[in-house]
Amino acid sequence: MNASTPETFADLGLHPKLLAALIALGYEEPTPIQREAIPLLMDGRDVLGQAATGTGKTAAFALPILHQLPEGRRGDRPSALVLVPTRELCVQVSEALHRYGKGRDARVLPIYGGQPIYRQLRELKNGVDVVVATPGRALDHVQRGTLKLDAVATVVLDEADEMLDMGFADDLEGILSAAPKPRQTVLFSATMPSRISKIARAYLSDPVRVEIEREQVAAGESPKVKQSAYIVSRSHKPAALGRILDVESPTAALVFCRTRAEVEFLAESLNGRGYRAEALHGGMDQKQRDRVMSRLRSEKADLIVATDVAARGLHVEQLTHVVNYDVPSAPESYVHRIGRIGRGGREGVAITLAEPREHRQLKTIERVTKNKITVQKVPTVADLHARRLEATRAALEDILIAGDLGHVGVVVESLTDEYDVIEVAMAAVKLAHEAVAGPADEDEIPEAAASSESDSGRGKDRGDKGKGGKGKGASSTRGEQKERPRSSAGGTARVYVGAGRTGGVRPQDLVGAIAGETRLTGRDIGAIEITDRFSLVEVPADSVDEVVGALRATRIKGQKVQVRPDRDEPSSSRPPARSSGKPPSVSSAKSSGKSGKASSRSPAKSSGKAPPRPRGGH
Repeated sequence: MNASTPETFADLGLHPKLLAALIALGYEEPTPIQREAIPLLMDGRDVLGQAATGTGKTAAFALPILHQLPEGRRGDRPSALVLVPTRELCVQVSEALHRYGKGRDARVLPIYGGQPIYRQLRELKNGVDVVVATPGRALDHVQRGTLKLDAVATVVLDEADEMLDMGFADDLEGILSAAPKPRQTVLFSATMPSRISKIARAYLSDPVRVEIEREQVAAGESPKVKQSAYIVSRSHKPAALGRILDVESPTAALVFCRTRAEVEFLAESLNGRGYRAEALHGGMDQKQRDRVMSRLRSEKADLIVATDVAARGLHVEQLTHVVNYDVPSAPESYVHRIGRIGRGGREGVAITLAEPREHRQLKTIERVTKNKITVQKVPTVADLHARRLEATRAALEDILIAGDLGHVGVVVESLTDEYDVIEVAMAAVKLAHEAVAGPADEDEIPEAAASSESDSGRGKDRGDKGKGGKGKGASSTRGEQKERPRSSAGGTARVYVGAGRTGGVRPQDLVGAIAGETRLTGRDIGAIEITDRFSLVEVPADSVDEVVGALRATRIKGQKVQVRPDRDEPSSSRPPARSSGKPPSVSSAKSSGKSGKASSRSPAKSSGKAPPRPRGGH
């Protein structure tokens, strides 16, 4: 560090009341982005800043804004405008400005969608110093004439890359065009794609670029964010995630999925495993989103399963783990996701579940982010048992430390009259372990070796791309199963059933009908895909005619439905036959998007009992 580099907040020349607020909040010294950016901003320079989430960007632009507020009575119109991508980040930035600027009587107003607009109108009329807003709502107020920008001296674009990813480019251009010139314009972004450079050239005047790289880990030290990946086949991902979470035992975790349907399925699957999981996606209104966040922050939920869009700007203090249920499509997305942990010096864990064909994407992320992602093996049953025994030991140790065991002493004394004290202790530990550990998980998850990109299109993972794909947006997923469907030498084919989700059809209804009316068992039935209006069932190719004939002769959900081989699927010449076998149970079911509609796929196995309600991931 050279002599001119500020080492304390006092060295930055900030207003004494701001320094007092920082001391009261426990801030000791500025972060690298604050050391670099604050002097430039206080000198009035435009700044193009690149720094990872959690490095102190908010204070880097907030403190200069508050420092420059005039003393005494101020005008009614804002002197600074801060634009952020999401409602959650809007609230957080506004709260930070309130905390820092309390001694300066700073008037800060958050403006975002989902909040009653009359309240915003009232506060704007009363007068504010700083407006923190999402682009859509800010532009709405500008066009209404209720947010006047003629007195704005500083405009900040925070998380600019996320705002562009969310489609706010036109809104940003409209706001920046309406803001006065000359002005100070500040742009902060975790990544710096070409779109950001284009905005900088158009709206920043001779900006100083400040780039803060991620803190490098010294030799022999552990990184604050431990990054690892597991190569798992699609059919075993729900079970693998549950196993990994069981071993990791996160305080709070954020699990990212690609689609709304996947979010709903996985949240239900994790709840079935004993976690308190909440879904968060773009189909939820603001009230529902607030409820989910409140449950996590109050520790009434352990996990949030979310899409990228729904989780934008989401920051939770107690978050310890981020899980990528699928490999992010772009390294920038990976950077944003893992930036939510390891903040403020705290440690965090970033986990990615990659299918064999996605191994190259992991390498690309490693190369772009310059971070090592360690590929690990999915925990075995033995690993899980060891972790659960450790949890039991910890629980017993807590009880021993707390003391107050006198009321159970008489039980121990009576038992030791007949049994060895060690045996009594072992029996007590076994009883406690069964209470703590929950249901046994005895199924090993098979290893999946990484494959090259050229292997990905050969039907190895039928959940992604196969014969049944109906269009560009089609996607589907197999549930977890112990055995692959039994097939004849002729392979498998699919049967079209003219009833779907709107008719109340579930995977177990189809499995029960087929296994109850044909010679097939649940083990013979492959993937089941259910859309709103129809269903597709994978069966052995030489049994297509038998299944079609049997389903035409029976009722599904109390109604006769159209049944036929699926389009160009082959069918055998075997005549229809009937069987008196009982319906099998369904091991799992999952929803995923298909051409804009929800769909379900499920494998099945025979148990000889009526089908129960499916449980995801088991």
